[in-house]
Amino acid sequence: MLTILLLLIVAATLIGLGVHFIPVGGAPAALSTTAGIPTGAPMITIGMGVTGILVTSSVIGNSMLTVLLSGMSASMLMMAITMFFSNMVHVYGVGVNISSSTFNEDPITSFSQEEYVSPGTTGHGIPTVSFISGLIGSLLGGLGGSLLYVTIYDMLSSSPAYVSRAGVMAALLTLLVFFVIAVMSSYNIGGTIQGFYDKKFNSKIKAGLVASILTAILMAVIYTIVLGGLTHV
Repeated sequence: MLTILLLLIVAATLIGLGVHFIPVGGAPAALSTTAGIPTGAPMITIGMGVTGILVTSSVIGNSMLTVLLSGMSASMLMMAITMFFSNMVHVYGVGVNISSSTFNEDPITSFSQEEYVSPGTTGHGIPTVSFISGLIGSLLGGLGGSLLYVTIYDMLSSSPAYVSRAGVMAALLTLLVFFVIAVMSSYNIGGTIQGFYDKKFNSKIKAGLVASILTAILMAVIYTIVLGGLTHV
C-alpha cells in the first residue's frame, strides 16, 4: 500500500507542476491583448488529461514504458495542436504577429518582440518559448496522468469484482484528480502566465510545487483508503 501511496503522490504532483508550465492567457488572450492559450488553466488541463487518459486506456496491458509514453505523447500532441491553431487564428484571423512584451527577444529563436506588440497589450498568440513551455507542461501532466491511471487500474483489476470495470473507474478517478489539481493550480497562478520564462513563473512555482505536493498527499491518502477498501471487500 505504501508503494501505491507514493505513486499516487508523485503522479498528482507531476500534474500540478505541469499546469504551471502551460501558457494561459484566458479572456485577454481571446481578445488578443496578451500572449497565451485563450482559455483558463482548468479547461486546458482537463482537455490534456482527457486526451492522455483515452490513449492510456487504449494501450493498457502493454509494458509500463509503452503506456506512460503513449499517454504523455497524446497530451503533448493535444497541447501542440491547440497552441498551433491558436496561433493560426491570431495570425490569419485577427491579423496580429505572435509576440510578447515579457522579453525583448524570444529566448529560443532570438526573434525581436517589442516592435510587434500592439500598444496597450502584453502580446499576442503563443511565442516559441511559450510554445516549448506548453509542451513541457503537457509532458509532465501527461506523464502524471498516465502514471495515476495505471496505478489505479492495476489496483482495481487485482480484485475479481472490479476487473470488468477497472478501466472506467480508473479513468473517472484520474480525471477527478485533474479537476482538483487544475483548480488549485489556477488559483495559485492567479490569471495569465506565459510559461517558464515569465517572471510570474518564478514567483509562483515554489508555492505551486508545495501546494501540489500537499494536495497530492491528501488525494493519495483518500484514494489509497477508498481503493484499499474496495479491493479487499
